[in-house]
Amino acid sequence: MIEELNERSRNILGAIIEDFIETGEPVGSRAITRRHKMNLSPATVRNVMSDLEEAGFLYSPHTSAGRIPTEKGYRFYVDSLAHFREPGVLLEKEFAEGRFLEGMGLEERLQRAGRILSATSSYAGIVSAPSFDGTVFRHIEFVKLSEQKILAILVSRSGAVQNKIVESLEPISSGDLEKITNFVNSRLTGLTIREIKELIVREMAREKALYDTLYRRAFLLSQKALEDHPEADIFIEGASNILEQPEFADLERMKKLFRAFEQKNLLVKLLDQCRGADGIRVFIGSEFDLVELEGCSLVTSTYASVSGISGTLGVLGPSRMPYSAVIPLVYQSARLVSRFLEEE
Repeated sequence: MIEELNERSRNILGAIIEDFIETGEPVGSRAITRRHKMNLSPATVRNVMSDLEEAGFLYSPHTSAGRIPTEKGYRFYVDSLAHFREPGVLLEKEFAEGRFLEGMGLEERLQRAGRILSATSSYAGIVSAPSFDGTVFRHIEFVKLSEQKILAILVSRSGAVQNKIVESLEPISSGDLEKITNFVNSRLTGLTIREIKELIVREMAREKALYDTLYRRAFLLSQKALEDHPEADIFIEGASNILEQPEFADLERMKKLFRAFEQKNLLVKLLDQCRGADGIRVFIGSEFDLVELEGCSLVTSTYASVSGISGTLGVLGPSRMPYSAVIPLVYQSARLVSRFLEEE
């Protein structure tokens, strides 16, 4: 068993994975000695391949001498072996020529980013819209509609506006409502919605909330205004690209994949795990904990702007994807989306 791979084992494992990514065919020892200058005999390579298989990095799909990578093998490759290629100026040109800023709303821009990721990678581009809880609060206005019905107008730092009608447990005068508006704005501006919800829970538990009627009303109205907002949307571009890969020629596997695309809430939750993470995250196969995405990998990165817009984008494809190209592509795309959103 190989606990720590020596240089020879690392080189052979890397060569097998790169050949399999390129060809989709099991890789044998003679192919390794022909295609890679390792100065090793096929017999030596076979012995190392057997050790790698025993250690769980490779497996034999049938009785041939060829091997293909396991999830463990791909994970080791991504973490330790891959040499990443810069996407270069062409990617930036795609965003610029796509008029990423001109005449587009935020959703249109994010869809455009997904299309660029899909076209550049030849897989599916996935982009999540900013989540409501991650929005940075700038201002709220409470407008009296009737004795107990109030319109809450929430404005985020990015300029997005959300309206919600809330009902007070007791009548509130226009004067008190103005005081509540001023108090809430003085206390909550600059916090994310998630932070505000946590603060409200803490403040409502304080003794002051028991005897200060205006204080209690302010936080109760704010709490109601922030409840029950929909989950962030998600944009999937180029899903059909994955079906062109030989791994998904099987009808049942194809159906599973499209069930995952239809259940967008699952993908939203998956991308939310990545929100705020520094750099790149890579999910391989069973690391998804979604049987529908068996045999797939997802490479993600977070985009963010100082105006409070943040979300996740990535590329979804077969586990046999060229990580050395896809990882830099996703990382640089997230940086470009962040930059272009800043330039509004």
